[in-house]
Parts: sequence; structure tokens; C-alpha cells
Amino acid sequence: MRPDVEFLTQLTQAPAVLVRVDAARGSVPREVGAWMAVFAGRVMGTVGGGHLEWQAIAHARERLETPSGEVDVVRFALGPTLGQCCGGEVHLRFQNVVASDSPWLREQLAPVCVPVAIFGGGHVGHALVQVLARLPRDIIWVDSRDAIFPAGLPHGVQCEHSAPVEGAVTDLKAGTSVLIMSFSHAEDLEVVAACLRRQRDRGDLPFVGLIGSKTKWAAFRSRLAQRGFTEAELAHITCPIGVAGITDKRPEVIAVAVAAQLLQVGTS
Repeated sequence: MRPDVEFLTQLTQAPAVLVRVDAARGSVPREVGAWMAVFAGRVMGTVGGGHLEWQAIAHARERLETPSGEVDVVRFALGPTLGQCCGGEVHLRFQNVVASDSPWLREQLAPVCVPVAIFGGGHVGHALVQVLARLPRDIIWVDSRDAIFPAGLPHGVQCEHSAPVEGAVTDLKAGTSVLIMSFSHAEDLEVVAACLRRQRDRGDLPFVGLIGSKTKWAAFRSRLAQRGFTEAELAHITCPIGVAGITDKRPEVIAVAVAAQLLQVGTS
């Protein structure tokens, strides 16, 4: 479950103090806007860890014992007194919240979600959905087969049955990163071709990745060239996918490597 959704769910059971990084100067562990929620018996999220966070939690728990409607902003210098060597300065904002604050919190804390389309409901597709769902992501999961998607999917995952599978490419949101890993090389080829056509017409798919080996891509490249796609257009396809240097082929490992690659190229 996405952190903001989990927080709002827990808030229906007990009050909390929302702690956010309000301002920062110099070297600091988290950026402005980072947050954590402090309940009486648990903490969700983080504002940087270490002694800074320990003091922030203690201050938040004091506010839980004596609830206040006032917002409290506290300055923390990240030097020797806190036992942290960052050397910067953080201003943390403390605010008591209850269930009735949920509409406002939903608007304040909802991350800007980047769209990602996963073509293929196989083992790697399943693993990728679980990894990417923890990030600020709107996921479209596409397959041509009936009854392929599991129940109880994470928040932010939309399943789509499309036959032919490449038909779903047309309706993707602008800015969608595409990951292609269907059960069939023939389907993979058609999805890649559809992405290339859309890229030619609109130029709005920042990343198109295809699972497979260099040998697979060499065969696909030849067939796509025969369809009239230029070398410049084919260069937009990434295959194999995943950060370099990871040879483990377990679906969970591939999923982590692909998620890391999306972070590297700035689409997640």
C-alpha cells in the first residue's frame, strides 16, 4: 500500500502528529516535503533517521499527550549536538491530525504519480507491480489473456485486458514509461512496433523497455527495420532492461533492477 494511503487508513483508528520537513539548508538527510506520521504506538515514514528523528518522535509524542491545534516549527542543527555529521539545518513542522483531516491530508500528501505501463502478466510483471506500487506510480497492467490478473492488487494499479494487446498503446497517457514482457515474442514485437509508431507521431513515451537478451533485440531490430523504422527510431528502445551488472534471473531481482533503471533515467 502506498505510504500516504496507509497513513490515512491508520488515522481512522487513532490520532497522529504529522511531521514534515518545512525548510532545509546545507547537507540534510531528507528534502523539503518529506514526512512521517507519529502515532502513540508506531511511526510511519521518515524525516531522515538518526538522532534527528528520535528527537522529532519524542516531540511529536509530547504533542499527542497534550493535543494542540497550533502548528509547531522546530529548528534542528545537524551537527555534533545531534550526533549527525550532515552539518546542515532542518526545520520540522509538527501538526496534530485526526480522521476528519483526511480530505486535506489526501491532497497535501498525495505524491505526483508517474504513469508506467507494464505489458505482460507473467512472473516478472507480477514482481514489477509489487515493487513499483511502493513508489509514486500510476500503473497500467496490460495483457491479452483473460483471468490473468490476481486479486488484491496494490493501490494505484489498473488492469486492462486488450486483444490485440498492442491496441492499448494508443490510449496511454502522455509521459508513460512502457515495459514490455508478454508471454509471446510475437506480442512483444507488436507492442514495440505500436510504441514506435506512437513515438513517431507524438514523441510522448519517455522510456520504452523490452525484456530479453541482446540476441532477441537483434532479431526484433531487423524485423522492425524491415517495417520502415529508422535507426534513430529504434535507438529509443532499451533492451535488455534493468541496470547493468545484475545477472540473477529471478523475477523479483529483475523487478528491482528495472525499477532502479527507471529511477536512473528520471521517469520514476
